[in-house]
Amino acid sequence: MILYKIEGKQLVTDSTLIDNQKIADIIAPYKKHLNEQLDSVICITPINLTRIDGRLESSLGNLMADICFELGNPIFEKQTNKTIDFVLFNYGGIRAPIPKGSITARNAFEVMPFENELVIAELSGEKVKELLHYLFINKRAHPIAKLSLKLNTETYQDVTINDLSFDETKNYFVLTSDYLQEGGDKMNFFKNPVSLHKTGYKIRTAIIDYFKKVDSIIPNLDKRFTYAN
Repeated sequence: MILYKIEGKQLVTDSTLIDNQKIADIIAPYKKHLNEQLDSVICITPINLTRIDGRLESSLGNLMADICFELGNPIFEKQTNKTIDFVLFNYGGIRAPIPKGSITARNAFEVMPFENELVIAELSGEKVKELLHYLFINKRAHPIAKLSLKLNTETYQDVTINDLSFDETKNYFVLTSDYLQEGGDKMNFFKNPVSLHKTGYKIRTAIIDYFKKVDSIIPNLDKRFTYAN
């Protein structure tokens, strides 16, 4: 038998599509249960949390980075007897804001709809310098934690990691996502690290776990990433 022709047609899936009632009836109780889980209130925020309320840092970016450090570091320490030095994610990874008021699990899914997990890449001092140059060139509010730096017109300055001056002769353990570690968002400095540790802990799960253990979210805009005077 020889294949000589392939045909196809476009199936429109919009508001004109009629539900199959039998299938809808089967799905209904599962849908109801899922929506109840997603929409249950787990904590509150006194302000709108967004990625656009600062020039080089943001309330939601700082929160996300701080959460991942707080929950990811104990896992890394337990598994390796080592600690994370700092955190870096990408500005574009935050997909939605969290409005003022009640926070639900659905908010976490909207912020982080991807299945990305936390990984720790061990970077040489030279690779960290590439990372810092990337931040200088991009000048965006990429979420960072335990890293502080200032930008001037020509370069970066006053770099501290865990409150200590950056030492380019050292290696650093950097918490990020598996997507970025593979070079996503052109973060190629994460490729081919000295070592790589996979936690198996999803970023979204970390966010939900944190929301469940606090009553309210206190934003922390602390000028960790800013312009020099």
